[in-house]
Amino acid sequence: MKPKKSYGQHFLTSEQIAARIAHSLRATDLYDQVLEVGPGQGMLTKHLLVRNLRLTVVEADPDMVAHLQEHYPELEGQIVAADFLRLALDERMSNRPFGLIGNFPYNISSQILFKMLDYRHLIPEMVGMFQREMAERVIAPEGSKTYGVISVLVQAYYTGEYLFTVKPGSFHPPPKVQSAVIRLERKASLELNCDEALFKRVVKQAFGQRRKMLRNTLKSLVDPAESLQDDFFQQRPEQLSVADFVWLTNWIAEHPSSTT
Repeated sequence: MKPKKSYGQHFLTSEQIAARIAHSLRATDLYDQVLEVGPGQGMLTKHLLVRNLRLTVVEADPDMVAHLQEHYPELEGQIVAADFLRLALDERMSNRPFGLIGNFPYNISSQILFKMLDYRHLIPEMVGMFQREMAERVIAPEGSKTYGVISVLVQAYYTGEYLFTVKPGSFHPPPKVQSAVIRLERKASLELNCDEALFKRVVKQAFGQRRKMLRNTLKSLVDPAESLQDDFFQQRPEQLSVADFVWLTNWIAEHPSSTT
């Protein structure tokens, strides 16, 4: 079966790497079911099936759905022909915790992460293959050049770990970039102790002009009468930790602009 560009398909061909990804789910004491996104021909699927976890797969390509139905009869009733980004995960997974895993299509990988955050109360762990640059961005520490919006929003709720790099030759067709597998494990607390909608807005606005100091990028969120000349506001967004952004969100909530 030929990979389709419209679905961003690059089929994993290495059994060794597929097995390594499947066994990178480690927090299985927190859930007993797994959701695989974009299984394609089932290279990763076959290795997930050997684990004692109830597996559901979500595939948008009708041809791949037919292939999975033919070759994996043990998945009867657990193959979901749908766009993952449009799926109500609480309903599909019976509102019970699950591990999220996949060789994610690179063209929607950031959207997959944002959806994971929306359902973080149900997802204690995620293992995923991403374009290497995206993988590095997700787990980048503050102070690094790759640290940005996705880094802060994911790390607010998850602890990240870079597992390994995957070369283009492990796929058909080979992508033009290197890939990497990362693991995210949810933090003990799901609460940030701040207005989480405002937190997201502050992070996005701060990084909207990442080369500028906070006193310039955030002035529309703060009462003009308040001083943003403190040393803290002379920093650039990549210098702030998640905890700093939480503090900043609470500070802005106490000093709101009339237009905030």
